[in-house]
Amino acid sequence: MEETLMTADSTLTRIGQAVDLHHGQGQRDAARDLFAQIWDDIGGEQGEPLHVCVLAHSMADVQDDVHQELLWDLRALAAADRVTDDHVAQAGVTLPVAGLYPSLHLNLSECYRKLGDLDRAREHLQQARAGMGALGDDEYGRLIKGGLERLSEQLGEAR
Repeated sequence: MEETLMTADSTLTRIGQAVDLHHGQGQRDAARDLFAQIWDDIGGEQGEPLHVCVLAHSMADVQDDVHQELLWDLRALAAADRVTDDHVAQAGVTLPVAGLYPSLHLNLSECYRKLGDLDRAREHLQQARAGMGALGDDEYGRLIKGGLERLSEQLGEAR
């Protein structure tokens, strides 16, 4: 999701900097610390829904414990349900709200797979697949599609 959020929104820019610390520079602990600081700055779950969604989605990626990862992914999904296309447009994000869901459900599916709850993993995999039409045939869309294909194989499902 982060790759598609190139905006002038200062909070999303800060989240992007933390994502870069993790993915670009391999500084997972520094990223987690910056995410925590931003979380406090936005007011946690009471913050602007788009910020909460993107931050929680990103924070999940830097958790060491799968239960904590799941908690952050569930927060991201709950916040996405409060995001509107107006929120997204005002932030300068080109991705529609519907485009948030495939990645969110992909991550939830992976968490449930790691926890051995394969029924829930498959449910979220199906929800991720169902939302793929909201994504373009671009780098981000291909990234999510590739993740879905890998997870499908791990769950023993054919596409």
